[in-house]
Amino acid sequence: MKKRTLGRSGLEVAPLAFGGNVFGWTIDEKTSFQLLDAFTESGFNLIDTADGYSVWVPGNNGGESETIIGNWLKSRGNRDKVVIATKVGWEIAPDKKGLKRDYIFERVEESLRRLQTDYIDLYQSHVDDTSTPFEETVEAYDRLIKAGKIRAIGASNIKAGRLRQALEISQQHNLPIYQSLQPEYNLYSRQEFETDLEPLCLEAGIGVINYYALASGFLTGKYRSEEDLNKSQRGGGVKRFLNERGFNILHALDEIAAKHNANPAQISLAWLMARPSITAPIASATSLEQLADLTKAAQLELSQEDIAALDQASAY
Repeated sequence: MKKRTLGRSGLEVAPLAFGGNVFGWTIDEKTSFQLLDAFTESGFNLIDTADGYSVWVPGNNGGESETIIGNWLKSRGNRDKVVIATKVGWEIAPDKKGLKRDYIFERVEESLRRLQTDYIDLYQSHVDDTSTPFEETVEAYDRLIKAGKIRAIGASNIKAGRLRQALEISQQHNLPIYQSLQPEYNLYSRQEFETDLEPLCLEAGIGVINYYALASGFLTGKYRSEEDLNKSQRGGGVKRFLNERGFNILHALDEIAAKHNANPAQISLAWLMARPSITAPIASATSLEQLADLTKAAQLELSQEDIAALDQASAY
């Protein structure tokens, strides 16, 4: 599996990341272990999680995903073979959120304990915190890098103007620079990333690991009518895609999938992987069949004609 360098971090990752939001939510620890084993045995190595996964589940407190990953790492003894990305800052409780120095120091220790590791490869600001100066946040990350607790930093859910400001402050003060960005981006949701964030990422050499790579499952082709929305727990988030543009995208995906003996999900991921700004889209699976399906996307090579057809069908 040919690896890609994430930004200028030195981290080498395969072109698909496993989204750990499902661990402790829609799948239990046993199934999570099976999926992580299959994912890494297929040559992939980037696992993305967050300290807040999966606080939205009744009875959960956040950290469930990190705990499952930590138990897997310990049982497999493969810490040096994987790249672990986690995040800090999402609201877990009214008094547990943001990117203030002391809060970061507190949360990183909890993430390290749950992950059962001495270091985190990529530590990301989960959501922009306008109430905390960038200097304070990045100085905290600087101390953690110097202490060997994190290797590189990334940003998520941040506007282009704010990201540029963060990069400038890091350069002015000789502080660590965000090496990655985690935005929402897929064949349907293109405009915000392509208009503002993508040019900045290309200019600054920032790697992109985008979430909602399959638009909450819409781009798998599973949801083609309102009746289909009951097919899974995520169906409710798909309704907004059921419109003329969404159906045009599915039609193009069907045509190109037939040409490559593939399916819409694989073509959607291959389109992302072919984009120069994208390092590794993030996708989740809840069964071995789903995972095998997704990982095949890395073997697909779309033609310029294929890419142009998808670009046109999803034009905004």
